[in-house]
Amino acid sequence: MGMLDGKVAIVTGAGRGIGRGIARQMAAEGAAVVVNDLGTALSGEGVDVSVAQQVVDEIRAEGGSAVANTDSVADYRAAEAMVQQAIDAFGRLDIVVNCAGILRDRMIFNMTPEEWQAVLDVHLKGTFNLCKWASVRFREQKSGRLINMTSNSAFGAPGQPNYAAAKAGIIGLTLSCANGLARYNVTANAVVPSGATRMIDSIPSAREAVAHTGKLPSELAAGTEKDPDNVAPLVTYLASDAAQHISGHLFGSFGYNVVLFSQPKIIKTLRADHRWTVEELAQHIPQAFGSDFQEVVNDPRVSAAIEAIPEGKWVEIGPGLRFFGTKIEPHMEFVWSGVGPHPRPLSQPWERGGGRSTKHAVRGSGTALRSPSPRVGRGG
Repeated sequence: MGMLDGKVAIVTGAGRGIGRGIARQMAAEGAAVVVNDLGTALSGEGVDVSVAQQVVDEIRAEGGSAVANTDSVADYRAAEAMVQQAIDAFGRLDIVVNCAGILRDRMIFNMTPEEWQAVLDVHLKGTFNLCKWASVRFREQKSGRLINMTSNSAFGAPGQPNYAAAKAGIIGLTLSCANGLARYNVTANAVVPSGATRMIDSIPSAREAVAHTGKLPSELAAGTEKDPDNVAPLVTYLASDAAQHISGHLFGSFGYNVVLFSQPKIIKTLRADHRWTVEELAQHIPQAFGSDFQEVVNDPRVSAAIEAIPEGKWVEIGPGLRFFGTKIEPHMEFVWSGVGPHPRPLSQPWERGGGRSTKHAVRGSGTALRSPSPRVGRGG
């Protein structure tokens, strides 16, 4: 018995890399899969319909059920037809995994409107298209799973303003879906994946690797922590009935590490009994927020945070399995529920600050308000 027996899934961008691994894993767990891939170059140009069919053939050779789809996720009506294809072929739809993507990397001062739009059309609009049409079906049947691939580039990759914006938008879209569809027993989660795919092959460090090894990173990844197939078990779990209680969260898959990111939250606040003046803010913000300004994410490679965890901080939870969890300090945070975010009161008292009746919500030795970059909450 597989964890997805009787389920039907659409996996976009499933002809190569991470999407291919997800499609094959879901099929191995009993799901019938619509394998979507337009077969384009990394830039989104060209078409190769054999790419999706090859994965379908692999799934069928292993005893699974699959059909190919070669439509563009950026096409609103094509996304509707893709959902209908799943229903026509297999009688239902239970899972959508949005994995399709392209790159048009450029620094912001060099980026053209066409490069900006092309990436948003595939990543953000494409994810919306599938989520929209799947949600129509999920609402009727009162069940479903939406799992959207985002990226640590959303935290500020400097040479990818289009990609970063699209992937950050996918996080917001996922949270909105989680809240809006909760009453229909539909879950929505986002995953930050990693793995040596052709996207990784395209970055400058990959060319350095070729100079040393004679091979691209993707050609050396199989069976290692850089294998893109490492992402598939987490996504398959989130698609299963075992994860029916999990929605509105951002996960990460980095090698053999599975992480949960913190929800956006207010960690410090400045308060006054009047409208702040510019002079007051100039005086109090550096004092209140200064220590946290040092936490700006300069390196979007979140996996570096995992590597920095001291060996002694990990707790053994099973053979070859370890857990690391950070303590969440008391503060005001937005708690997401089926009806939207609501504030949890600050558990620490207001303290009188300097100047005209200013107040600080204190955490540690600092004070104030920060809209934090998402940080790793738990790793294991």
